Amino acid sequence: MNRNGFSLLELLVAIAIISILAAISIPRFGDFRAAAYDSRCQQDLRNLAATQELYRVENEEYASAVEDLETFKPSPGVEITIEEADARSFRALARHPGAAHDYRWDNSEQPAMTGMPAIPAP
Repeated sequence: MNRNGFSLLELLVAIAIISILAAISIPRFGDFRAAAYDSRCQQDLRNLAATQELYRVENEEYASAVEDLETFKPSPGVEITIEEADARSFRALARHPGAAHDYRWDNSEQPAMTGMPAIPAP
């Protein structure tokens, strides 16, 4: 007798293998997304720093609010806050709800950018 198709056991083994592969890959996908959001925050801080330097050349002090920097636009989802600014330095914070870290830029420190574990939003 010639039987076509799969047996129930063969189907269960195939489903088990696919489930194991999915269980391994799905958490890694979340890690990759968080790393991408981290990278986006870091790049936005670098762009903010460059824009702040241009602003300082024109106004002899750093901008105290992101809204004052007309040419700077943060990436979607990234929240940039200028914590303090004066004529000599500024400090800013970048965060994204999906990122693993928050990043701070302080141009009076070396290195200027530091990362810290993300603080969940209230």
